[in-house]
Amino acid sequence: MKIDVITLFPKMFETPFSESMIKRAIEKKIIELNLHDMRKWAWNSYGAVDDRPYGGGVGMLIRVDVIDKAIKDLKNEKSRIILTSAKGKKFTQQDAQRLAKYDNLIFICGHYEGFDERISKLVDEEISIGDYVLTGGELPTMVMIDATARLLPGVLGKDESSVCESHSEKDYIEYPQYTRPQEYEKMAVPEVLLSGDPKKIKDWLEKSSRKNNNG
Repeated sequence: MKIDVITLFPKMFETPFSESMIKRAIEKKIIELNLHDMRKWAWNSYGAVDDRPYGGGVGMLIRVDVIDKAIKDLKNEKSRIILTSAKGKKFTQQDAQRLAKYDNLIFICGHYEGFDERISKLVDEEISIGDYVLTGGELPTMVMIDATARLLPGVLGKDESSVCESHSEKDYIEYPQYTRPQEYEKMAVPEVLLSGDPKKIKDWLEKSSRKNNNG
């Protein structure tokens, strides 16, 4: 999968993606991650990408012509263009599963006071990671890349699986898990997990998953 990120702060992505599974995925060429400085498409010689909003107001908006040029330079017929936006739909595990099927994802990270509204017409979808405000779209983009990339074949190790994880199906929360010691500070591992009875253990795991779903 090819992932392009349009951002004012490309260096923010370097450390998070130089560790763990994403790093291995890049090294194995499962993922091609390209970070693009938005100022490459600046509208003036000073590297400006924003401007004052018509009608007044606080802050600056990223200009539509800047983003349009960036998209035209990067997109192809297989691209899915995503704008990080506070008014976008909330990101879910099902979105990660859906995005993992594309050959090319282009993320546009917001900053300043926001975007010229016309930019919404240039993208395929707008996504938010929650009902709160961040200083920019870089962190939401990292979250979406991580959640999506780990679902690609070969990213997780042989002993790891994304098939039966929490949220892999709507409203599904994975069963609780335990390891040694068997008892710690009067907190014990459930007896059924020590029984050696596969059917009882399976039934307990299924019931525990449903119990978690109901809070």
